[in-house]
Amino acid sequence: MSASKNISGERIDFHHHFFPSSLKKADQNVQVGWKTPAENLPWSPDISLKAMNELAIRKAVLSLPAGTYSRLQAREYNRYAASVCSAHPDRFRFFATLPDLRDVEGALDEINYAMDDLGADGIALSSSYGDSDNRVYCGDDRLDPIWHLLDRRKAVVFLHGAQIRTSYPHPFLGIPIVEVPHETFRAAAQLVVTGRKRKYSNVKIILAHLGGTVPFLASRVAVLSRHMGCPLTPEEILQDFKSFYYELALSGYETTLAAIQSFVPTDRLLFGSDIPAVSTEMVQWFNKNADSFFKDQPPAAVQAVMHKNALRLLPGLDKPFQTPCKNSPFEPANTFGALYIH
Repeated sequence: MSASKNISGERIDFHHHFFPSSLKKADQNVQVGWKTPAENLPWSPDISLKAMNELAIRKAVLSLPAGTYSRLQAREYNRYAASVCSAHPDRFRFFATLPDLRDVEGALDEINYAMDDLGADGIALSSSYGDSDNRVYCGDDRLDPIWHLLDRRKAVVFLHGAQIRTSYPHPFLGIPIVEVPHETFRAAAQLVVTGRKRKYSNVKIILAHLGGTVPFLASRVAVLSRHMGCPLTPEEILQDFKSFYYELALSGYETTLAAIQSFVPTDRLLFGSDIPAVSTEMVQWFNKNADSFFKDQPPAAVQAVMHKNALRLLPGLDKPFQTPCKNSPFEPANTFGALYIH
């Protein structure tokens, strides 16, 4: 594998998207104030593989961008993700997409299908579902049956901020830049103050982008939410914030990394890139800074962040992808993927 080696060896990437062409990613970009690098559209597995080779990423866990999807969309996207993994079993795994969580029955069905039949390693959740007054955050009371099932399955969940349509201050500061990380914080804070993070403690939740503003606002939530009636003590609230996992996508900078390392132990940190939403050059900038930050730390700690924590969280990652159900009705990527890739 030709790549720019990092100080810890090869990486396992927990934040790696795929863009089926039916997602109309270029149109979405206009709505939220972002420009996916032109070389990454239309997306194909080869684009990701090229980036992975350049970035010393041994394996990537695919996830669809956070959004509100129908049952049919979620099912088709999950089948497609499984087909990509089957075509490249040593390089890809995937977190399954769920339909709009307000469709509780549909979400429950898709959790079981994706994990039992398709071999998903976990579930990707959006911070919220719906728009404006209809928006529901993922820790809402009505969604308890979903969290109950995830807890029973001891599932790994990748939580990513939603791209909520809202105004933003400048064309250089679109929603993915200034809003998405804070959406992740909002969802994490809701899970904590409602007691769901504590109640469903078997669910292992990874927060995208180092949790957005979590390291900076967790103490504010701890004290002020208690004042507003939260039954948890400030210490319990902080303890629950520290029980999340945090991945590094677009967050590899000295001040950010110093903040997260002072907040959680190293065994809670995971590598992420955010390919193909960003270019390899952008990822390399963050990786270079992360390598510089970690260079004086024990090699074992750096290796833990870059790949060993990933294997502890999902032990099966060191094995080739294999669909549990031999009769699962999806075609290989080169045929089924034709529905999505131009």
